[in-house]
Amino acid sequence: MKRHAQWLEWRAPLGQARPPQREFHISSSVVIHGVSHSFGSGGLVLQDIELSLRAGSFVALLGPSGCGKSTLLRFISGLDTPSSGTITLSSASSAHGGSGPRLAFVFQDAQLLPWRSVLDNVALPLELAGVGRAEARERARAPLADVELSDASERYPDQLSGGMRMRVSIARALLTDPEILLLDEPFAALDELTRQRLDERLRALWLERCMTVIFVTHALAEAAFLADRALVMSRRPGRIVLDHELELPEERNLDLRTSAAFVEQTKVLYLALQAHGGLDDSQAVGST
Repeated sequence: MKRHAQWLEWRAPLGQARPPQREFHISSSVVIHGVSHSFGSGGLVLQDIELSLRAGSFVALLGPSGCGKSTLLRFISGLDTPSSGTITLSSASSAHGGSGPRLAFVFQDAQLLPWRSVLDNVALPLELAGVGRAEARERARAPLADVELSDASERYPDQLSGGMRMRVSIARALLTDPEILLLDEPFAALDELTRQRLDERLRALWLERCMTVIFVTHALAEAAFLADRALVMSRRPGRIVLDHELELPEERNLDLRTSAAFVEQTKVLYLALQAHGGLDDSQAVGST
């Protein structure tokens, strides 16, 4: 059954009870209207982007390098402003007088502070918001457990593998229970097996937390595995050339990747990229 923009119950893994003090709220919707952008003399980067992303959806954003995927993510986050057009984020919290939807951004690099432990890196956003260190550390334990790194809480970043560092970065992003989670190719530098394991964990976290997720990737198989909806962009200036609802089961595991249905859905994305000049020597099905 497809997920809808409404309250969704937290889902615990099989055999695990729901944590008593944690509550996840409805996600935010994202509406992008007429967004275009130019970088000075560099010419047009994005052209007439029109999108409506329902609350609670997992959207993969694909396209060739330089087509504006990361730029669009920065506009959604509020880090930058487009030359023209509007981006509207709405949620239950903002509708009831809140300051706006809670949003978190995970970049390609884990961006961990080397002098802080794993737990202290995760706790950092709360400390910056004025929460005491002891309370921030205690609250950081739950998202660290969500990414299965409780045993590594007192290690330092240089004692972790690349995949573990990215899990710490995701835990830090989950700390404030974001309604919108933006990810800009977070697993691009990882080996294929590590990447697939993290894809599976991220998909499970999305099902548990009911966030709206927008995930930028070059990997077609990763997009098909993670997302319920895939958007393919053209070469620069970036335009949406395919808006595709992925016809795959909600519950996914690594065995899905070898199924005929999965191969067919990945092929749809591949053909869209091919038709609009989106393939180059660095891109292939399932790779960055």
